[in-house]
Amino acid sequence: MNLSTTLTDNMTEVLTRIIEFTERRRDVLTRNLFDYRQRGFRPFDLPVNEFALCMTEAVCEHVRSRRLLLCDRQHVQFETDGRFEAAPVVDHESENFLQTDIRQYLQVQIRKLSENLMNNRIAVELLKQRQQQNAL
Repeated sequence: MNLSTTLTDNMTEVLTRIIEFTERRRDVLTRNLFDYRQRGFRPFDLPVNEFALCMTEAVCEHVRSRRLLLCDRQHVQFETDGRFEAAPVVDHESENFLQTDIRQYLQVQIRKLSENLMNNRIAVELLKQRQQQNAL
């Protein structure tokens, strides 16, 4: 586990990372809907559980010490300049549905997109509120 960076505006940074992650995930899931008929296609997703663990640990560290410490995981790495990488991983559950039940496959992708959109909207709204509070 590599330590990445300590940031000054902790909660704004967490929300910004969540927004960026959900935007990237939306693109991956959308490709799953548009490309699934292509020969040799494999569905991907971003490592949601890994990212959530990174954010949970960062918030816990913020509560404990008032600093944000972002730790890398296998498929999620943070850079010192505020950027991060989240490598797409094969979605084995969806891959199984793709081979056995196309309707179920499509429902899973739509459910994931809906959940992702909700997470994005929540983070955007919380960030807006935070920015309004900081402006006062």
